Amino acid sequence: MRALVVDDDRVLAELVTFALHREGFEVIQAFDGETALRRWEEEEPDVIVLDVNMPKVDGFAVCRRIRSQDDTPIIMLTVRGDEDDIIRGLELGADDYIPKPFSPRQLVARIHAVLRRAGRAPTSAVRQVGDLRLDSSRREVQVAEADPISLTPLECELLKLLMLNAGHVLTHNTIIDHVWGPEGADRDMLRQVVHRLRDKIEPDSSEPIYIETVPGLGYGLSRQAEN
Repeated sequence: MRALVVDDDRVLAELVTFALHREGFEVIQAFDGETALRRWEEEEPDVIVLDVNMPKVDGFAVCRRIRSQDDTPIIMLTVRGDEDDIIRGLELGADDYIPKPFSPRQLVARIHAVLRRAGRAPTSAVRQVGDLRLDSSRREVQVAEADPISLTPLECELLKLLMLNAGHVLTHNTIIDHVWGPEGADRDMLRQVVHRLRDKIEPDSSEPIYIETVPGLGYGLSRQAEN
């Protein structure tokens, strides 16, 4: 499932993105209305989290434009709790409206609710990137036509995160926060899990083609895995 997160507050956008990644969403970000409309057209997300107060084109205008062409579920965010603004957003076609501040858990629950109402709720725990096929419900990965390989919970969570962000490098801290939580591991532990995962999926773990290391930064699933 793809979510488009639109907010000019980059800290809040990262918080929402992190919460959605934990739920298995692929997240596309935009920080102004013009970019949001372009990313919506290019990426065709399954749900949109849309801030009202943004530069260039505000959230109301973005909602109006999208709703005139598509029924993608939209949840609007705003620091304003004024009833007139809420009514305006809903009249423009927003599916839900959450005033800031809000809890990420509440937002995730509302997203799942609007997806269910729209008949877009995810039905499969299987994700495919290139010739890697991960079934997170069974904790198994299949490489090309080879037999499925069992993964530990940590290996499965790490591979799922990398697949959701294929082609992008994730920092060590981002990966640790997602896989273990903010107090659950260090870089040595992460390195060990990466090593075990490479032993299972790489043709030659000493020369990996799937999981790339970017020295001093982190890891990513290579572009080669997307092809």
